[in-house]
Amino acid sequence: MDNQFLDLLAQRYDSEDKVVTEIINLEAILHLPKGTEHFVSDLHGEYQAFQHVLRNGSGKVKEKIRDLFSDRLSEDEMNEMAALVYYPEEKLQLLKNRFDHHQELNEWYSRTIEQLIELIAYASSKYTRSKLRKALPRQFVYIIEELLYKSDEFTNKKSYYTKIIQQILSLGQADKLIVGLAYTTQRLVVDHLHVVGDIYDRGPDPDKIMDTLMNYHSVDIQWGNHDVLWLGAYAGSEVCLANIIRICARYDNLDIIEDVYGINLRPLLNLAEKYYEDNPAFRPKRPSDKRITESEQLQITKIHQAIAMIQFKLEIPIIKRRPYFNMADRLLLEKMDYENHEITIQGKTYPLENTCFATVNPQQPDQLLDEEKQVLERLLFSVQHSEKLARHMNFLMKKGSLYLKYNGNLLIHGCIPIDKNGNMEHMQIENQTYSGRDLLDRFEDYLREAFAHPEISDDLATDMVWYLWTGEYSSLFGKRAMTTFERYFIKDKETHKEEKNPYYYLREDETICRNILQEFGLDPDQGHIINGHTPVKEIDGENPIKANGKMIVIDGGFSKPYQSTTGIAGYTLLYNSYGMQLVAHKHFHSKEDVLQNGTDVLSVRRLVDKELERKKVLETNIGEKLLKEISVLKSLLEYRYMK
Repeated sequence: MDNQFLDLLAQRYDSEDKVVTEIINLEAILHLPKGTEHFVSDLHGEYQAFQHVLRNGSGKVKEKIRDLFSDRLSEDEMNEMAALVYYPEEKLQLLKNRFDHHQELNEWYSRTIEQLIELIAYASSKYTRSKLRKALPRQFVYIIEELLYKSDEFTNKKSYYTKIIQQILSLGQADKLIVGLAYTTQRLVVDHLHVVGDIYDRGPDPDKIMDTLMNYHSVDIQWGNHDVLWLGAYAGSEVCLANIIRICARYDNLDIIEDVYGINLRPLLNLAEKYYEDNPAFRPKRPSDKRITESEQLQITKIHQAIAMIQFKLEIPIIKRRPYFNMADRLLLEKMDYENHEITIQGKTYPLENTCFATVNPQQPDQLLDEEKQVLERLLFSVQHSEKLARHMNFLMKKGSLYLKYNGNLLIHGCIPIDKNGNMEHMQIENQTYSGRDLLDRFEDYLREAFAHPEISDDLATDMVWYLWTGEYSSLFGKRAMTTFERYFIKDKETHKEEKNPYYYLREDETICRNILQEFGLDPDQGHIINGHTPVKEIDGENPIKANGKMIVIDGGFSKPYQSTTGIAGYTLLYNSYGMQLVAHKHFHSKEDVLQNGTDVLSVRRLVDKELERKKVLETNIGEKLLKEISVLKSLLEYRYMK
């Protein structure tokens, strides 16, 4: 161990007692039960549903309330307590309105504070006092600790504890304390949150999800294909930016671009108004509860066409300068017969419908109009100078990765590209061949390089970010080709099909999953692959637990457009010291429904894996770090204090 490093460390631990105390503390922590991990995926801007799942800990809050109070409280009372923990400010107001007399309200306050203190004591039972203290509301730390650790066995301090509660009430602090206790409970129920991809696109509030994650106590993110699209746009990729705006127009979410992130769409609208008309293929998809005027719909339809044509043009030079992307068959603007409105794909000719090629030069289809170039320049400038978007994208980059090895499990949004025999697929990039974990590491290197140099828009790193969105060997896309063009312009649905990577049917095979875990240096006997990206069609009987429990798919349809297909409103996964539980969720109607009726959105839990012995901190990623810290401290002890 480097002596200079130990000398620096000695400035923090400047006595033998301090070093010994810290070693004892860390060694003890290793033998606590591991904290609860909470896995969510494919949030797609559905902030309200995500908030509820986060606040209720996928049912953990209700579970702990039942454990403690089922023999003392009725079902309605337990539901009320749960709603109070989820939404303390709003539920407090509803509950307080029931009381006509001040004395009755104070009795309720006293009882509720005692119950919440008891709940926190139970929820924090596997944490150190230090960790609990950090979770408590700062202004009430002393008071809560006194109430948490009170002992009346000798009755010496009974009046002392009674006086604490009385003073809280008389000083008008009861509401603040209850709110603080509720949020502390939420925090204690879940130790760490994993977001397994796709925060952005389709739903209305990805920015609110990002704000929530930025304030969450412990979180990591595995990028999804939609997240990478936003990172790519901020990193300078014009084609990623075009895709974002096209998707927002398709799902009537342009206000995210303009109102939330302050990106001016007026130049694009002016271009769209000049060259495009109404077109049924480009009208926005809308949730049933959203209403817009015919004029607004027409504007969105025109913007949708304008940005789609810009996107198709921008793809052409990338495909041509990167032949190893193997995407020459996607040069569809060059395969068209513009006079006869036909296109030939793989030897078969199809008529085109809903066409909108007014800005396309048939002799040079990738040529952008001067107006289109100016629009792109303005849009990219706005994106890269949006302060709020900068905060969100930097956080996404800091907390994110393409995959994560955590506590023996592999977390990945999309897939590991494999062939039909289950072998890792190889991709050649500039005369180097990559596969498996090496390929994903290389993809991530390119993404980080592009993000670090947003002023460069046409280098390999920036092109590779777009490839992650749409490429054959992308771990995030996982299909042979993206048929966006065909879906707009060709009626024959055979051309719309997107062939999935064999991973998506071979992941049912335990041997394949074990091989993948080994490829990433994980124990195939203990580990699991935790996957998002593809909605599980529970309505058709599809099982999210695959390969004898080695594969767990947790995209069950947070996104409303998918819920008619999946039959549920999302899966989440819980992993505590006792093992794993998969939780399926019903459709989330509203926060008001929870507050008024005490309804919850949990439907069923399925046991994934049960630990024979409770897993300890020692066996986790955190435990690995603590062991290293202990080793360093022991070296310091020997070097400075035991000579």
